[in-house]
Amino acid sequence: MKIYITRKIPEAGIKMLQDKGYDVDINPKDKVLSKKELIKALGKKEYDAVLCLLTDKIDGDVFNAVPKAKIFANYAVGFDNMDLGAARERNIKVSNTPSVLTDAVAEHAVALILAISRRVVEADKFTRAGKYHGWEPMMYLGNSIIGKTVGILGLGRIGIRVAQILANGFGAKIIYFDIKRNEEFEKEFEKGKVEYKEKMEDALKESDFISIHLPLMESTRHILNKERLSLMKKEAYLVNTSRGAVIDENALVKALKDKVIKGAALDVYENEPVLAKGLAKLDNVVLTPHIASATEEARNAMSKLAAENIIAVLEGGEAPSLVK
Repeated sequence: MKIYITRKIPEAGIKMLQDKGYDVDINPKDKVLSKKELIKALGKKEYDAVLCLLTDKIDGDVFNAVPKAKIFANYAVGFDNMDLGAARERNIKVSNTPSVLTDAVAEHAVALILAISRRVVEADKFTRAGKYHGWEPMMYLGNSIIGKTVGILGLGRIGIRVAQILANGFGAKIIYFDIKRNEEFEKEFEKGKVEYKEKMEDALKESDFISIHLPLMESTRHILNKERLSLMKKEAYLVNTSRGAVIDENALVKALKDKVIKGAALDVYENEPVLAKGLAKLDNVVLTPHIASATEEARNAMSKLAAENIIAVLEGGEAPSLVK
């Protein structure tokens, strides 16, 4: 069996594939391959499986380059980079790596909430610049999470974990928006601690913090637009660790400049790696380079799960995390 990996990933999964006796080729360049480069690489051998990344845009042309391929294992929880219809037409399985990165992404979302509300990045720059000359009563005043209302947009695995951390660890009230209510989740908390909102607009209006955990689909692209941003409290903070394009980034820049909201913390961007014009110049934002799942534990587990998906399908079984 021949496997192609589109970019170097943690060794754990690679070793699993090699231990099976598979012929494993890895893109030798530490960069995202263009569509043309990827098709050329895949045409060099008759590959049985491809392990790809969220930065790879996989469409019918790419699938056609590997006619023997039985599975494309996506090294990510999201799969908006994959043309699922084209995969189904060719009887190619698509898998992802959910659950194993839940805690890592949730931790990062909470870290971003703390960083923006307590002005950690601003204060760090101030201190490094030699501007700190002693304690002052009004210096870098931020906002507390304790007792505040946090709105969770999208109550999947990660949204649930963020809610648990903030409710149990910080005493925050949780309100959440999703396409359906999760009464089992609500039972974890004392009455009044968690509230479901049928309309996203209600969650935006009532929250002191908004944490986004929505998948990227046509229905969620730019779901946070100028109009919805304007519904948020002027004292509110927006955090996004899902996909950049769920926010209209240009509208967010304007909202931050005009103090429509108090601040934002982003790990993902609409046109990665390019940022919307003016975003990086703002003081009321914290920006990280899509690293929410970047713990050794999570990335190793993702590597193993991607390999498990490939092995299962090539051995005639079902991938443990098959995208339906």
